[in-house]
Amino acid sequence: MTAKIAYDEVEVGTELPAQSFPVTRATLVQYAGASGDFNPIHWNEKFAREVGLPDVIAHGMFTMAEAIRVVTDWTGDPAAVVEYGVRFTKPVVVPNDDEGAVIEVSAKVAAKLDDQQVRVDLVATSAGQKVLGMSRAVVKLA
Repeated sequence: MTAKIAYDEVEVGTELPAQSFPVTRATLVQYAGASGDFNPIHWNEKFAREVGLPDVIAHGMFTMAEAIRVVTDWTGDPAAVVEYGVRFTKPVVVPNDDEGAVIEVSAKVAAKLDDQQVRVDLVATSAGQKVLGMSRAVVKLA
């Protein structure tokens, strides 16, 4: 499979379709099972508060994975992502209610590189706070 987006048709500043990703406590338990990361800060409210957190928080790698979905959905091919990195700036706090939290992600093409690659800069926020910093992906386009 290859990216459905053509390099020649993309300009610096092209905005990718923004997405919102809901996160509930159930989502975190499912992710813990899939990842093997059962740290109690991700499911035990009492423990999370005892270590100084405001509440249970989402796994950093979960947050990172949700954010890159904006890019993989845009390209149509997860393998088109050749490089991806972030800095974790704030946790995604997930209250114990039906609403949970929401991760809002936007992205745009920041640079056209050699070999039909582009750099995409992402912005991920939750509850009005930036949760990922220096979030960048290098993507090989068609």
